[in-house]
Amino acid sequence: MLEQLGKQALRQARMVKVMATSGVIRPYNPITLYGVGKTIFDWGIGFAGGMGALAIRSPKDVGLIDELGELTWAELDERSTRLAHGLRDLGVGEGDSVAVLCRNHRYFVDISTALSKLGADILYLNTAFSGAQLGEVCKREKPAAIVYDEEFTELIEKSEVDLPKVIAWHDGEVDDVPLVEELISKGSTESHPVPEHTTRPVILTSGTTGTPKGAPRGESGLDGAVALLSKMPFHTGGTTYIVAPLFHTWGWAHLNMAMLLGSTIVLRRKFDPADCLKTIQEHDVDALIVIPVMMQRIMKLSEKEREGDWSRLRVVAASGSALPGDLATEWMDAFGDNLYNTYGSTEVAWATIAQPRDMREAPGTAGKAPYNTVVRIYDEKGNPVEQGESGRIFVGNTMLFGGYTGDEDESKEMIDGLMSSGDIGKLDEDGRLFVEGRDDEMIVSGGENVFPKEVEDCLQRHQNVQDVAAIGVDDDDYGKRLRAFVVKDGEVDEDSLKKHVKDNLARYKVPREIIFLDELPRNATGKVLKKDLKDYDADGEGDS
Repeated sequence: MLEQLGKQALRQARMVKVMATSGVIRPYNPITLYGVGKTIFDWGIGFAGGMGALAIRSPKDVGLIDELGELTWAELDERSTRLAHGLRDLGVGEGDSVAVLCRNHRYFVDISTALSKLGADILYLNTAFSGAQLGEVCKREKPAAIVYDEEFTELIEKSEVDLPKVIAWHDGEVDDVPLVEELISKGSTESHPVPEHTTRPVILTSGTTGTPKGAPRGESGLDGAVALLSKMPFHTGGTTYIVAPLFHTWGWAHLNMAMLLGSTIVLRRKFDPADCLKTIQEHDVDALIVIPVMMQRIMKLSEKEREGDWSRLRVVAASGSALPGDLATEWMDAFGDNLYNTYGSTEVAWATIAQPRDMREAPGTAGKAPYNTVVRIYDEKGNPVEQGESGRIFVGNTMLFGGYTGDEDESKEMIDGLMSSGDIGKLDEDGRLFVEGRDDEMIVSGGENVFPKEVEDCLQRHQNVQDVAAIGVDDDDYGKRLRAFVVKDGEVDEDSLKKHVKDNLARYKVPREIIFLDELPRNATGKVLKKDLKDYDADGEGDS
């Protein structure tokens, strides 16, 4: 008992230290302190409490910048209050669920905060969904209404989702559907009573097979933010440009982080590599939130297009998929040692964080476990493996999700209170994690274990390869064999690439076929859709 209390006290002391270092804990005048404290006590530290606290603490500071201009924290708080009244008038009530299909802009923040004030759950939908996927998810999750950008009108129609509708971003005239901006302009500024139901955000998994599952996240709790702050030099009062999709765990987490820190949030609806660099300079951005494919596109710009003073950019936080090849060191050579790579999943949140020093000293590492997180490697029988040996990655922290939503009865495997990440990896003597690939992607070819990721990284390092993915396909002689898909960046042929792999890896890891494509199929979070690659035959012809 005493030992447990001691560990808890130590954890809380470290939390306080991390929050003080980042500026979250600092002195305020008594009136401000009382107002902030009461708001958080009443509403918690979700969107409603976070936005309300910022409106008291820093009402005139710019809270958000998007293509439509600037909004202060006080304006954002008032907009969400007005919108909550408008949604209530449309029939949205406490405990209901509302689907949100929006890109990165002010209305995403407006609707999230308004639903938090109503005590309604939020179902964040992927902007890259097909009509069928959208329909399947809404049928399973049963939202009471849907808020969406005008550009997705045709998608909504194809999905056959029959729900009350509200349009967020729009570029032209809209008939017969209420607009978020209209609800805000007409809504009351009267404060809402604190609901009994705490808003439950549901973030969909970004898996690349089947219909995405719903993974509910807690609206309150500091452990997730402190875990990131323990490894990344974020600080209050900065400017955070969130390029990663807000509907996914990584973008959503940093939206919450920016509110905790009181950092100005910069958003753009769509990503363009040149415009991204221009936006960083224009708004003195000190934290950039990205997924690796965005970094790849930026690095494909010419050196002239990448010129500039990047000393103010202190944190480039990447997650969502593995950093391919030498992307980490190439990025830091170009923009400085500001890259922090996070490994995790929608279900386990962040498991490890690689700091610049980690990636310089141990290229390819996913980093070390942050605050209040445990990472262990187990074999197929559930036994811990020796240091340096490969096995299944399991993660323990206070951010593990509690199970999938809807009718899903699937669950993640647990060992000793730790949850499976679904990947294979190993830990080195310094506690750094190396992820070798998905446990369901490993193939056995001629009796040898082969992970596609190792081959992908090898091919990615070839100077004439822009993008690459590899999958296992059936083979009459060897059981399975590798087939690689390559996007060229210059002149190169199949034999040259096979020789490149043979010169750097074991002979049995050389792909039997290499298919050249114009681009790889990816989802909105940058992950390659390997299920789509299986439709291509050895001649590179897709299944129509």
